[in-house]
Amino acid sequence: MKHVLNNKEQKEIIALLLSKYNLSFSKKDKFEREDNILLINNEPLFFYYENKIGPTLKTILKNNFLKKITVDMGAVKFVVSAADIMRPGIKKIDDNIAKEEIVAIVDEMHSKPLAIGLTLFSGEEIQKMSSGKVVKNLHWVGDKVWNYH
Repeated sequence: MKHVLNNKEQKEIIALLLSKYNLSFSKKDKFEREDNILLINNEPLFFYYENKIGPTLKTILKNNFLKKITVDMGAVKFVVSAADIMRPGIKKIDDNIAKEEIVAIVDEMHSKPLAIGLTLFSGEEIQKMSSGKVVKNLHWVGDKVWNYH
């Protein structure tokens, strides 16, 4: 069921999106929440994960403002099937990625966003690793957020 954000909630979201992603919205925009999805003017632009807010893949496809982690083509089918991102599949890591940062997971051939993830380590730490899970997959092509009407 949709919940229209009240003025206080809307003001907090507008401030958060400006500080976190440098995106500006107006009080005239319509903000609603349905389950873990934030709709702005009826478009599912962001989603919630625990105490964090991240852009949906459709938002990132229009304007990629997230730092990226690039995976090899062998990892693609796993990433879009909800698998977390393992260190061996990573080809490139953007600079200055922090631990617990929301990032875009892109494929090495087309640099197309496949998923939105939460880093479990900083980019520097990931560079030094050779194995293990390094990014939690939060939202991927074909999931419920992607298929939101």
